[in-house]
Amino acid sequence: MAMSAAGAGAPLATLLVNVAGCFAMGLLCVTLATRFSPLLVTGLLGGFTTFSAFSLDALKLWEAGQIGAAALYVGSSVLLSLLAVGLGAAIAREIFA
Repeated sequence: MAMSAAGAGAPLATLLVNVAGCFAMGLLCVTLATRFSPLLVTGLLGGFTTFSAFSLDALKLWEAGQIGAAALYVGSSVLLSLLAVGLGAAIAREIFA
């Protein structure tokens, strides 16, 4: 699959947005330990990037000592997301080819 020159920076931009969202979520989760934290952290940053919410959930499982559950969550999230995007792309290619 060839990538055009205009699209070459897209994966890096997405990576940077997701990392920035994770950083912000980590900061806010710790500093906003109030009942409004879910609204602000998950709601606001979840709208910015769902990867930050995914990362926070994995971290909470890890810190709770649920290492197997964290690994299963991370692995299945990545695998299922990749399968879903591949399936969606394949279907779109078939319909619009």
